[in-house]
Amino acid sequence: MSAPPPLKMRNIGPKSAAWLRQVGLRTPEDLMAAGPLDAFMRIKRAGFKPSLNLLYSLEGALCDCHWQDVPDARRLELVAAAEEAIAQLPAPRNRPPAGPVTTTLMQDDDGAMP
Repeated sequence: MSAPPPLKMRNIGPKSAAWLRQVGLRTPEDLMAAGPLDAFMRIKRAGFKPSLNLLYSLEGALCDCHWQDVPDARRLELVAAAEEAIAQLPAPRNRPPAGPVTTTLMQDDDGAMP
């Protein structure tokens, strides 16, 4: 019995391919069956920290186009679906949920910005 061929598709680099293998998506057929959103969410649930570029890359791989050529309307659909799915994830264990981001501006004693 031979091993399945490695996942070699447009937009899928070594790191993305390794993440996909680790979540059980080893062939182009596996990725097609899962779809870009499910593949992205499997990677996220596995503890990796994928960016939205991975989501666009997965869509581009399935459409055989460069990830930057994924239409804006489709990107918005994917992002909305991903945000909804991410909101359903449980809070991380042993860590409080992330709070709002704040910016602190530091000033010298004379009130001037450094």
